[in-house]
Amino acid sequence: MRIAVFGTGAVGGYFGGRLLDAGQDVSFIARGGHLAALQQHGLRITSPKGDLHRPVIATDDPSTVGPVDVVLFTVKLYDVESSAPRLISLIGPETVVITLQNGVEAVEMVSRHVGAGHVAGGVAYVVAVVDEPGHIRHTTADRLVFGEPEGQLSDRLLRFQEAGRRAGFVADLSPHIDLDLWVKFVRLGTWSGMTTVTRSTIGIIRQHPSLMRMMDAALDEAMAVGRARGITFPDGLVDGTQQMVRSFPFESKSSMLEDLERGRRLELPWLSGAIARMGEESGVATPTHAFINAVLLPHQNGR
Repeated sequence: MRIAVFGTGAVGGYFGGRLLDAGQDVSFIARGGHLAALQQHGLRITSPKGDLHRPVIATDDPSTVGPVDVVLFTVKLYDVESSAPRLISLIGPETVVITLQNGVEAVEMVSRHVGAGHVAGGVAYVVAVVDEPGHIRHTTADRLVFGEPEGQLSDRLLRFQEAGRRAGFVADLSPHIDLDLWVKFVRLGTWSGMTTVTRSTIGIIRQHPSLMRMMDAALDEAMAVGRARGITFPDGLVDGTQQMVRSFPFESKSSMLEDLERGRRLELPWLSGAIARMGEESGVATPTHAFINAVLLPHQNGR
């Protein structure tokens, strides 16, 4: 398959690197120092699942890549509106753009620019960070869930599922991607908000019962917002989420905390901010997420 990774940060770089290493035709669209490092020194991934170092095709101009089969669209949420119009040169008749943003609003945002028929929802479960330009440090988890908005098991996504599995990561084609997006949203919205507002790793939060109670309250609020918007969550979601929190490595951080520590912009308006906003629209109280949003608001635009 011809694959373009648009926004080669930790998520796009990790999964794109694994696909490239498995023999797929992958082009990376990046910018700044990260782009320069990719062009000069290639892509390096350090991971418990195996390190790799490969030369790559990297550019800041998607028009030089041309139409592809799959675009992994992995820019931050605050860059979606400015980046989505630049996808046009990558779109052929059967191209699918898999949105891998956090939150639950990216599919609609991208569809306005490239057409709903070219967009599929996606969820990335991976703990990774760009440690330095050109180098991605992967800690744990490497799963992609993706699906057509209408639920059909399309040939184009079946092919991508096969490519992902050959690349060695978990690749699941879902018939109910909207639910998958919401499950990720309520979990990540909670984890990212809690780790960022406390400036703490998951391990530190686990050590304090009061913070764990706060995390449980935040999860309950997010799920209440989802139910008010028509989402039926699976049984056992709360218990499963608590088990995941207990299983994460002590040093695990959310990407929003990594961004805060580096003085970058935050995805706050689409995470705790979105839960608080949607709660207000739906008449659901979200005091924990409203608190997180208020405390982090001065840092929203970075240094």
